[in-house]
Amino acid sequence: MTLHIDDGLLERVMDATGASSKTMAVDLALREMDRKAKLVKLCAEGLGLGPEELKDAVDPAYDLGELRRRETPVRYGRKSRSR
Repeated sequence: MTLHIDDGLLERVMDATGASSKTMAVDLALREMDRKAKLVKLCAEGLGLGPEELKDAVDPAYDLGELRRRETPVRYGRKSRSR
C-alpha cells in the first residue's frame, strides 16, 4: 500500500501521540477518527438519557488515556509475495 501523507502533519501526530513509528501514528489517527465517527453517530441518534442520567453514566475515574495505553497494538509486517 502506498500512501502520500504530509510529513509535517505526520510528525505532529507522532509528537502528540508519542507514536514511535509512522505506522503506529497512522494507526492511532485512524482509530481516533473511527472513535469520533462512532461518537458523532451516537450523539446524532440520541441515547434516550437526560443530562443527569448521562452525567451519572460516566465513572469519574474514567481515564481514556489509560484505556488507549492498554489496547493491544496492531502488528504490521511485510506480506509474503507469491511468485
